[in-house]
Amino acid sequence: MTNLITPCLWFDNQAGEAATFYTSIFRNSEIETTSYYGKEGVEFHGQPEGTVLTVVFRINGQQFTALNGGPLFKFNEAISFQVFCDTQEEIDHYWEKLTEGGEEGHCGWLKDKYGVSWQIVPSVLSSLMTNPEKAGKVTNAFMQMKKFDIEKLLNA
Repeated sequence: MTNLITPCLWFDNQAGEAATFYTSIFRNSEIETTSYYGKEGVEFHGQPEGTVLTVVFRINGQQFTALNGGPLFKFNEAISFQVFCDTQEEIDHYWEKLTEGGEEGHCGWLKDKYGVSWQIVPSVLSSLMTNPEKAGKVTNAFMQMKKFDIEKLLNA
């Protein structure tokens, strides 16, 4: 099945490394195809023939393309990927793996070692935030957190 929308992530020259990193973290993930720069167009792209151009990979069924496009563009927090987790163990796993070489943010946000922003979110958060009796207390609790703690949210 082809996805209707496939995120394309622009890397300087780490597309293959990043695709391998992401597929090692998430279950049901795989690298599908890799394409390479040829001698054609070298006057535009400036890459040596045989350098990785794109890597198509899947994370939990979602297709991504990683592109080695050079140093022109960098990632920022304007785009992030949300990972919804049912257990604290899942949150801990993704947080530990994705912050390795990256940086922690607040309220479940982090940047991985490539600068890609992620939100590691407990699945229960949505129902807590739509409960008028709990929403304010839950907000106060998670504003104090970097990595989400499900038990603290439920007890807020």
